[in-house]
Amino acid sequence: MTGPPRFPLAVLPTPLVPAPRLATGSPVLIKRDDLTGFGTTGNKARAMEFLLGAALRDGCDVLVAGGSSGSNFLQAVALAAACGGLGCELVIAGEQDSANLRIACGAGAQLHPLGHGDRAQLDDAVRRLSDELAAAGRRPYPMPRGGSTPTGAIGFATAAGELHRQLAERDADPRLVVIAVGSGGSCAGLLAGASDWPAHRRILGVSVSRPLCEITPILHRLATACADELGLPQPDMGRLELLDAIGPGFGLPERADLVAASTALTAEGLLLDDTYTAKSMAALLARAGSARSRLGAPAVYWHTGGLASAIGRTR
Repeated sequence: MTGPPRFPLAVLPTPLVPAPRLATGSPVLIKRDDLTGFGTTGNKARAMEFLLGAALRDGCDVLVAGGSSGSNFLQAVALAAACGGLGCELVIAGEQDSANLRIACGAGAQLHPLGHGDRAQLDDAVRRLSDELAAAGRRPYPMPRGGSTPTGAIGFATAAGELHRQLAERDADPRLVVIAVGSGGSCAGLLAGASDWPAHRRILGVSVSRPLCEITPILHRLATACADELGLPQPDMGRLELLDAIGPGFGLPERADLVAASTALTAEGLLLDDTYTAKSMAALLARAGSARSRLGAPAVYWHTGGLASAIGRTR
């Protein structure tokens, strides 16, 4: 698999472990991307390896990104910039304090409040800030929310192969891989890299940020562009099932999400955050408990991380 240069950041492969105490009625394997070992950035370390590699290849001297205060990606950008010897400028929507932001500031990031704008305006704000930096003689590498570009998605295209090899070693053949979907890069990368998977293996993307009518074309575009960049076959979009789990809003859990987080903590010692992983775990448990759509076969739950936010919730 070819692509842009890769700057090693994560401890890979992350473990694939059974979760025998989750009451799903079918075996569940947990892909522990909360253990990527790069700060507490979780799965975002995978994207940053390729985004930072591309920035260094292009001769950039500052990474520019935006997000909400609880964003795991912003922490990853700041730590990656420090590791690569680059500056870091972050546009923040909403509250200006969180564990993720404190870690980012500790790594040298400069914060820029979005002001009265909302999350939908972040990408425009990142572009404006990048233009200002370029006018001042800097060489910025701007990234959209979540680092969801075809280059960033390569991190999860490689993860698709990593999972496939681990399943073969276990002689396991799950029919379903469950993953939270925010800005879309991780799920799109899985689709792009799943060409070696058996045809019956599906991805359940649990959308926590955008309505399905919005995230669906984004996923298709990112997956196709990522596959093109790697010279892979066109992704099988029929492999993807999407579930709307936004509920009352981004980062706002419903009762089922809180129950899922408590279940994962007490049954398997897993820390789940309200924004992503609790919602995707709730979807897995609901699928397992539904007489109409129960799992009926092994499943993989992709733990994407969010430890800083999860610790804040459990205090």
